[in-house]
Amino acid sequence: MSDTSRRPRKPGKPYRRPKKDPVRILAFEALRAVDERDAYANLVLPPLLRKARESGDFDGRDAALATELVYGTLRRQGTYDAVIAECVDRPLRDVDPPVLDVLSLGVHQLLGTRIPSHAAVSATVELARVVLGDGRAKFVNAVLRKVAQHDLDGWLERIAPPYDEDPEDHLAVVHSHPRWIVSALWDALGGGRTGIEELLAADNERPEVTLVARPGRATTDELLREDAAVPGRWSPYAVRLTEGGEPGAIDAVRDGCAGVQDEGSQLVALALANAPVDGPDERWLDGCAGPGGKAALLAALAAERGASLLAAEKQPHRAGLVARALHGNPGPYQVIAADGTRPPWLPGTFDRVLMDVPCTGLGALRRRPEARWRRRPEDLDGFAPLQRGLLRTALESVRVGGVVGYATCSPHLAETRAVVADVLKQFPEAELIDARPLLPDVPNLGDGPDVQLWPHVHGTDAMYLAVIRRTAP
Repeated sequence: MSDTSRRPRKPGKPYRRPKKDPVRILAFEALRAVDERDAYANLVLPPLLRKARESGDFDGRDAALATELVYGTLRRQGTYDAVIAECVDRPLRDVDPPVLDVLSLGVHQLLGTRIPSHAAVSATVELARVVLGDGRAKFVNAVLRKVAQHDLDGWLERIAPPYDEDPEDHLAVVHSHPRWIVSALWDALGGGRTGIEELLAADNERPEVTLVARPGRATTDELLREDAAVPGRWSPYAVRLTEGGEPGAIDAVRDGCAGVQDEGSQLVALALANAPVDGPDERWLDGCAGPGGKAALLAALAAERGASLLAAEKQPHRAGLVARALHGNPGPYQVIAADGTRPPWLPGTFDRVLMDVPCTGLGALRRRPEARWRRRPEDLDGFAPLQRGLLRTALESVRVGGVVGYATCSPHLAETRAVVADVLKQFPEAELIDARPLLPDVPNLGDGPDVQLWPHVHGTDAMYLAVIRRTAP
């Protein structure tokens, strides 16, 4: 029951029912799921959109607006929180989370879209009346009218400290990243202001949908027949959908002959497949295979050479996803549920091993913007032993003359070079090889021998790869 129903109405002023806006209600529901259940928007939003389409409430433009409202609000959450904090009379932590979600949606429409200010305010207040009640809708109205007094640049001048006084905090507020992540990314770049600002800005851009044509099952020519499809930048198997679209509506994706896979992920698999090995090339291992994108590409590449792939994944439900991704592969493969730190296979079994380890995911903040607000510096300590243990397993699992690819979707030095350096100190029977020649068409790969991809440089997730050869028993 709304706040209004509990108070006497003013004489001569009939009560007006709030107008229900399906687009903004759906966006609010998605944000509440992200906040309340620690869900990820890329998992929550598609079923909500599908249900709305099936009910007849949505068309393509509605879906696009709802998607922009959800992802735009999440990407800019830090900046918007700072703006809202300037416009309320209480600490932000004392504002009810549902109210804060409605306010954030409104602020994004005011500062991050081309929606006219009066329309952004009125639509958000109507949403507040529907989901919060009339009393709190008045609070929302008052706050948004204060926000509307300045554009985004005007607010940033007011809320961000000057760059010269505190560069990290300035970048954190302007580009909506936690300060510790700004610092970590800056360290990983090793460059000046231009590089870090470009990277943070790229994290706030909507990424294109990238498909992979799995060799022997689909071709890029087939995928390029789709609307607004263009070739990938670097991977010969990649196709980009420049206007978004619904990949599940594409026959090849629905049948598993193609998949959704960032080009950086494809490049990691291709680099491992391109690495020279001494001796036979018959047995490949993906030691952390879930959810199956890299494993499916590796299995297809292995099949072209008459090799087989073993895909291992610790979590049984994720192993099921891997099996689904590999179903129909033209060559031999096997999927098992196994802990990569306690492998059921014998040492020295494989010619090629990929170990794409669990990590903070700081390299995919474009796709999972909410992750930046959930991760904490202490998470690195939790991942560190697992990452080192998995790399040790990989080096023990490969035969002399074979190669290991250590990969992670994070550019954080504690998850990349520090892990590789620490493990190689304990494993003198292995050596780093230059991974850059394994990706001959990709520019700006740094000084080597490892490779770090970047959203602002390569248009990919920030994937890291080190390639290591086993040199002695």
